[in-house]
Amino acid sequence: MSQSTVPDADVRERARSASRPSRRKGGKPPPRRKRTPGLSLRVRLRRDRALILMTLPAVLLVLVFSYLPILGNVVAFQDYDPYLSDNGFVAMLESPWVGFEQFARIFGDSAFWAAVQNTLVLFFLQLVLYFPVPILFALLINSVVRPRVRAVAQAVLYLPHFFSWVLVVTVFQQIFGGAGIIAQTLRRHGVEGFDLMTDPGPFKFLLTAEGVWKDAGWGIIVFLAALASVNHELYEAAAMDGANRWRRMWHVTLPALRPVIALLLVLRVGDALTVGFEQILLQRDAVGRDAAEVLDTFVWWTGIRNQDFGYAAAAGLVKGVIGLGLVLTANKVAHLMGEQGVYKK
Repeated sequence: MSQSTVPDADVRERARSASRPSRRKGGKPPPRRKRTPGLSLRVRLRRDRALILMTLPAVLLVLVFSYLPILGNVVAFQDYDPYLSDNGFVAMLESPWVGFEQFARIFGDSAFWAAVQNTLVLFFLQLVLYFPVPILFALLINSVVRPRVRAVAQAVLYLPHFFSWVLVVTVFQQIFGGAGIIAQTLRRHGVEGFDLMTDPGPFKFLLTAEGVWKDAGWGIIVFLAALASVNHELYEAAAMDGANRWRRMWHVTLPALRPVIALLLVLRVGDALTVGFEQILLQRDAVGRDAAEVLDTFVWWTGIRNQDFGYAAAAGLVKGVIGLGLVLTANKVAHLMGEQGVYKK
């Protein structure tokens, strides 16, 4: 053994002995130190005061516009009359109680059940025809190599999200209406035109198309963010194993998107009974009540226009309970599929 290796061996041995825990007499290791208790609430509040101040406006908005209005559900159990007092809260206290009378009226109202049917049909159409579109667009944009082309495609798809529903309906009116571009072009060629905007038959498909054009680009953001977190080494390993582009998408990309898809699907199911109040209200008179009445417009017409506040509040409360049940059911299905969903088990 050379002399140069001996000091190195001695240094390594001393380092090992220094790293070993020292032992007291009798060969017993020293007692472990007790862990320091956690930080007090006051210390944590002082430490996180910047984050608390940043989230405080959002918390106040949620409290004022989401949680405080829940107290108004008591109107569903009253024959509420806002003219009993100049103060709405006092009028709510002075209105007579009717118990479940409003709910009995709802369950016996054929107009309510027609609105429920239209809402569910429109929800299933949007779930099947609209929900997959942002995923497909995200996969398509993610496959584009040139950054400039991707930026232009994203901007074109995002832009309609910032349009109001009035503008969106106007654009579709100018294209598919009786005086629209398609109808005028058909008349020039001797073919009788059509007015898709006033036809009750395809009205629900028209609503879905408007929603896809307006909001599909905005939904791409979430899926592109999920795709950006995928490890590119997985694609390289799959390519080395002989997987083509479609197999890489099926075995690498889609499994990476599955948790996000499950989460958004649960949220979409929970929002199933809210299918676009402003969008439908703008076109309700053009196609008639039978084709366009949904739960939101039903509540608005009965509560605001007909001044039947207790009946409308009861209908809104039924809608909220059904939506909560759908969220819990969809989240349970996500747990059975191995996904986290909105909350953990």
